Amino acid sequence: MAKRIVVKVGSNVLTRDDGKLDVTRMSAIVDQLSWLHNNGYEVILVSSGAVTCGRAELLVEKKLDSVEQRQLYSALGQAKLINLYYDFFREYNIPVAQVLTMKENFASRKKYLNQHTCMRVILENGAIPIVNENDTVSLTELMFTDNDELSGLIASMMDADMLVILSDVDGIYKNIEDEKTKTLVKLVNQETDISQYISQNKSSFGRGGMTTKCYVARKAAEEGIRVFIANGNRKDILKDLILNPKETPHTEFAPSSLPASNIKKWIAHSGSFASGAVHINQKATEALLSEKPASLLPVGITQVEGDFDKGDIINIMSPEGIKIALGRTSYGSKEARQNMGQHGMRPLVHYDYLYIES
Repeated sequence: MAKRIVVKVGSNVLTRDDGKLDVTRMSAIVDQLSWLHNNGYEVILVSSGAVTCGRAELLVEKKLDSVEQRQLYSALGQAKLINLYYDFFREYNIPVAQVLTMKENFASRKKYLNQHTCMRVILENGAIPIVNENDTVSLTELMFTDNDELSGLIASMMDADMLVILSDVDGIYKNIEDEKTKTLVKLVNQETDISQYISQNKSSFGRGGMTTKCYVARKAAEEGIRVFIANGNRKDILKDLILNPKETPHTEFAPSSLPASNIKKWIAHSGSFASGAVHINQKATEALLSEKPASLLPVGITQVEGDFDKGDIINIMSPEGIKIALGRTSYGSKEARQNMGQHGMRPLVHYDYLYIES
């Protein structure tokens, strides 16, 4: 079975210092993706660059707000971006397919599976899906944090073996403020605390920063995906990560040996669509956080927030008000309130539909 790899290319990799698209770099990345494709990998590309392309196409005289700018430049730039990719990949006789998506497509299990089917068919027929957010219709409150977040969702949804996040740096550094002593963090395990190493600065041309990249990388690794953060400006970075990873600068997030099920992967990424929340007592908290599988029983619920229906995603809060889990409900909020604190009632969230936050 072919290995499946998701490659995310950030705005800082595809944009020159003058703010224009770096076509030379783009061509070099396509060369490497084509090499992966021709060596048996199923490749999914999550690419920024549409707004950069659109900005170069039209001089706007009227002042626009940030959402209007993204809508206009994205609408203009998507056509140019996908045509450039089409031309570059055509040199290798590799067909490409454009996939535009929105965050709300990950909220519904039905939409999620429909999206999965679409991309599976593309891959099975030897094409490379090129994925981006549909900024032309996305609202601010429903936009992805950036394409890092989108790449993590795609990698999880498509059961990828690897996720490579290409930025303009080699990875995570210790002592980044001091050029003499800074060192690259080569491996991040589940227990590694990397918060002290992460810069809060966002990239020059994109919406994201290293904080988002690390959050996405850690969550994907928890789901059993091997994750690399590497420098997309390095020559042959993708080939080197495959052929000679020990000698190639990067930060790797080691995958969990106990990956989540497909349904739990979906639930893990659905927190921003939660319809409500339940607060639970200490005993229920300890049961959910123990190594032994446990469902959320009404006897442990102390408070129900919001109105939700059967099948909705809800947040599960500890006695201290900290979110410890997400779950898909077996029934609605009305019944949950009626059953709250009572013994002998069926679980509000069955273990199979429960995702524990790390």
